[in-house]
Amino acid sequence: MDALLTLSANPFPSSSSSSSSSFSLFPHSLFLPTTVRFSHASLSAFHPHECFFLLKLSKASRIEHKQVFPHVGLRPTKQISVLCSGINSTANRHDDTRFLFPLFREIGLNEKETELLLEKNPAIALTSLDSLRARVHFLQSVGIDSLALSYLITKCPTVLTAEEIGPFLCFVRDELESKIEPAQLKRILTNTDPRFLVGFDQKVKLLLHRGVSCEKIAFVLNNVNLTKALCHRPVEEIDRSIAFLGRFGGIDLIVKRPVILNYDLDSELIPRVRFLVELSGGDKDATGNVLRKFPMILSYSVKHMEGHIEFLRSFAGLNDNEIFKILLVFPSLVTASRERKLRPRIEFLKQCGLETDDIFKFLIKAPLFLGLSFDNVEYKLVFLLKIGYKYRTRDMAVAMGSVTRTSCENLQKVIGLFLRYGFSCADIVAMSTRHPQVLQYNHNSLEEKVEYLIEGMGREVGELLAFPAFLGYKLDERIKARYEARKKIVGGGMSLNKLLTVSTERFLRKKKGTKLLHMIEDQNGNGG
Repeated sequence: MDALLTLSANPFPSSSSSSSSSFSLFPHSLFLPTTVRFSHASLSAFHPHECFFLLKLSKASRIEHKQVFPHVGLRPTKQISVLCSGINSTANRHDDTRFLFPLFREIGLNEKETELLLEKNPAIALTSLDSLRARVHFLQSVGIDSLALSYLITKCPTVLTAEEIGPFLCFVRDELESKIEPAQLKRILTNTDPRFLVGFDQKVKLLLHRGVSCEKIAFVLNNVNLTKALCHRPVEEIDRSIAFLGRFGGIDLIVKRPVILNYDLDSELIPRVRFLVELSGGDKDATGNVLRKFPMILSYSVKHMEGHIEFLRSFAGLNDNEIFKILLVFPSLVTASRERKLRPRIEFLKQCGLETDDIFKFLIKAPLFLGLSFDNVEYKLVFLLKIGYKYRTRDMAVAMGSVTRTSCENLQKVIGLFLRYGFSCADIVAMSTRHPQVLQYNHNSLEEKVEYLIEGMGREVGELLAFPAFLGYKLDERIKARYEARKKIVGGGMSLNKLLTVSTERFLRKKKGTKLLHMIEDQNGNGG
C-alpha cells in the first residue's frame, strides 16, 4: 500500500513550482512536487532518523523546521504541513525509533516516557544506539544506579549526547577511581552545563599539587558544591583562594572544611578574614589559630559576626581584646543564637553578681556555657540546686562553670560516688566550693583515687573535705610516686597538702636532704 505525502505550500519560487520531477530526500534535490507518493518499501529505505524527523514536521516548531530541512535537502518556508494517508504518524514514529525503546526500558523509562523524551530531545534520536548504550554503561560504571540514572536522563537528557561528559566520566572512573559519590555525580551532571565540565581534571590536579593528599581528595570533592567551587571557576581563581589562605592554614583549612572552596575570594573570604584580623588587633598568627581550630567560622558573613561582637560589647561590657580571647578558646561562639543563648546566659551571670571582669574570666574558663543546649544547662542547674547550692549566687555561677565541662551522666555518677562514700550533700557543696573541679572529674578516675587514699595510704576519706584538690592529681605519676618515696623516709604520717602541692624540684631536694639527715643520725646512733 502506498503512502501519500502532501505538502501544502510551495517551498520554492513559482518558476519551479510547475516542474515535474521525482522527489528526493538528498541535499542535491531541486524540486518538490505538491503531492508525492511513497511505497512502504521506499520508506523503509530511508534511515530511521530521517523518516522520524520528516514525519514530525507537522508538530515541530519553526526552529526545528529550520534545523531539519537542511538535513533532508529542503529550504524552509513560513508554512508547511505534512498529511499522510495510509500511515498512522504516531505508529510510524514508534516504528522508526523502536530500536531505542529496549535501552530506555532497561533504565526504567516506560514507552510513554520514552516517547516524550525523544519528542522533546530530538538529538537523542540522531545518536547511534551503540553510542547511547556506551554512555549509559559509562554512567553506571561510576556508580549511578538505574533509579538515579532514569531521573538524571529525564532531568538532563544531554548526559546521553554531550561530548564533554565522556572525558569527565573517564577522569572520574580512571583517575579518581570512582571515589566521587554517586549522589554528588548526579548533582553535578544535573546542575552543570556540560561545557563547564571541560578542565575539571586540571582543577582537581591543582588541589593535589597544592597539598591535598590522594587519600583526602575524595573527601574534599564529596563535600563541596562541585558546580560552584570548581566547574564555574577558572583554575587561576581557585589557585588565588588557596594562596590567600596560605598564611592562615592554607590547604589544611580546605581539607578540614572543604565547603570553603564554595566561597568567592573577593566578596566572601577576604572580608571575613580581614574582620577577624582587625578584631585581633592585627595579630594574623592568632587569627590563623582561630581559623585552624574552627574553619567553619568562614561560613559566617561579616554582618553576622559583627552582630555577635557588638552584642558582647554592649550587653556584657567586653572590649575587642577580651572578645577575641574568648573567640580563641571558643570560636564556635559565632554559631550561638544571640537571643536564645547569649542573652539569657549572660543575664544569668549578672544575676549571680558577676561584673564585667568576672564574666570575662568565667567565659575564658567555661566558654561552653554559651553553647550548651537549653536542656543540658537546665539539667545541671537543677542538679546543683538539689544538692544545696543557692540560686543566683557567685558560688552557683562558679559551680555552673565547672559542670559545663562534663556530661550530665558523669555529673550524676560523681555525686552518687561521693554519697556512697558517706559524704552528705552539704559536704559535696563544701568540697566543690573549695575546689569546683571535683564536679567535672571522671567518676572512674575519682573512684580509683578514693580507693587508694583509703586502702593504699590508710587515710580517712574525710580528709578530702580539707583537701579536695587531692582528687585532681594524677594517681600513678603524682600521688603514688610521691607517697611511696616519702613513706620510705618519714613513714605514712604526712600532710596530703604538702605531699602533693610542693613543686617537683623542691620535692626532690627535700627528699635528698631527708636521706642525708637520716644517714647522719644512724651513724651517730651507732657510734654512741
